[in-house]
Amino acid sequence: MSTDELPDYDAVIVGAGVCGIFQAYWLQKLGFRWSAFERGSDVGGTWYWNRYPGCRFDSESETYGYLFSRELFQEWTWRERFAPREETERYLHYFVEKFDLRKHMQFNCKVTSARWEERRRCWIITLSDGRSVSSRFLLTALGLLSDPTLPRYPGIERFKGTSFHTYYAPKEPIDYRGKRVAVVGTGSTGVQVICEIAEQVGSLTVFQRRPNWCAPLNNAVFSAEETAELKDRYDEICELCGSTPSGYVHNAVAKRTFDVSKEERVEFWERLYADRGFGKWLGNYKDVLTDPEPNAEYSKFIAGKIRQRIKNPAVAEMMIPKDHGFGTRRVPMERGYYEAFNQDNVELVSLEDTPIKEIDETGILTTARKYEFDIIVYATGFDAIIGSYEKLNVVGRDGLRLMEKWKAGPRTAFGIAVPGFPNLFTLAGPQSGSVATNFPRGIEDAVNWTSNLLAFLREHKCTRIEAAQAAEVQWLAEVQKWSKRILFGQQNSWFTGYNTNVDRRRADAALIYAGGQIRYRKVLAQQAEQGYPAFDVQ
Repeated sequence: MSTDELPDYDAVIVGAGVCGIFQAYWLQKLGFRWSAFERGSDVGGTWYWNRYPGCRFDSESETYGYLFSRELFQEWTWRERFAPREETERYLHYFVEKFDLRKHMQFNCKVTSARWEERRRCWIITLSDGRSVSSRFLLTALGLLSDPTLPRYPGIERFKGTSFHTYYAPKEPIDYRGKRVAVVGTGSTGVQVICEIAEQVGSLTVFQRRPNWCAPLNNAVFSAEETAELKDRYDEICELCGSTPSGYVHNAVAKRTFDVSKEERVEFWERLYADRGFGKWLGNYKDVLTDPEPNAEYSKFIAGKIRQRIKNPAVAEMMIPKDHGFGTRRVPMERGYYEAFNQDNVELVSLEDTPIKEIDETGILTTARKYEFDIIVYATGFDAIIGSYEKLNVVGRDGLRLMEKWKAGPRTAFGIAVPGFPNLFTLAGPQSGSVATNFPRGIEDAVNWTSNLLAFLREHKCTRIEAAQAAEVQWLAEVQKWSKRILFGQQNSWFTGYNTNVDRRRADAALIYAGGQIRYRKVLAQQAEQGYPAFDVQ
């Protein structure tokens, strides 16, 4: 078959979450023949699947929405400063309807494999319904946290009550009133669940695998005046989000921790703690996240806050991390989390002290005792960033499997292309700028760049593009350089590929680019300005 024969599509997107539907907007705007395959029954990605109680994002609402369109920004009104899942899902539905994207999307449609066919210069994509389609370009929008992992406790399938991983929480809301409930895990998701249900349940037992540093979200409903002010600040918000390394409105201050007196430090930290959102993490002195000594000083301050908020000193000490400093792992933002453990119906169990031995028909058995439950909620995380790629079964040039190439950790060009895999763009994949940033801000950079590249290829009548091996080597060195400069690059967490529920440990796998969105944007811009020198274009 001739390479001139058109494939079924110019481009196929895998996933219809925040990233996928923005890429869909651009493909439609540019006039490409496209489709998006989504395994869920509607758009939303993260905001479709995670229906657990308390689910919300911890980016300020006005910074989480798309910022490319002033019109869209003016039309949509956020109700809360940090929107709950339901509000975000409505926003994404509004976006898809506004730009008439749904007609090209296929739902309940899982991609089971993708194989590059060199002769035709296209991808052959196999779907769960048995169909195969061809596409010139394959664009993955899989999400960073979309491959949930259950703990590997013996007997987990034997439990006769209601149990689920938070990612697969039932669509129909559960009535928690009066129930005996277990929550396993105290990361960001577990914290949100606990805050939401602690006052509803008959009893709540929290099984803590490792304590995490948490900080108050301080959410609120927007007043009419605040909403009007936000809409007037569109240009300012765009500029601010584009000028911080993280893509949030928070930026580190110029001073170092020990440049000021203890009194000034504490006063500043008190203001941060009382303020909203990620300022506690990202708006601190500039050395708190890069230097162990300042980080330890700030961690002491946060530990003091935990001790103030929890009445039982023994419980407070159980919840203060001893193995990492504040902000060196993902910081869960909470609404009354520590106060929940002051309630008589809430119990904390440290799995470091009394591990879970097994699950049976009625509950959980630890090395200390048996607990009986009506509901078990597993907030046990994800095979982050690249787990979903394993499920995708991608096979590139010369039969090379993507996960075989990545067996020692991901290797990419700029986190957006992979040598050996022509015409594949990993829009929110490992080593990209989206992983360590406010996600919508990061994906706008990747999608804008990829869309411009696709337009360039069409203009020049090119049908094949592949990243050079040299670009992969150079980018890996760049990723590793920045990872060594920040403290969270040195900790066991999903940022660095650590997950006790996954056999392969990726703690040294260089999963994230930590140089910030400004540097990342410059790298991509240089490629475009210079005619894409890191790629073989045909």
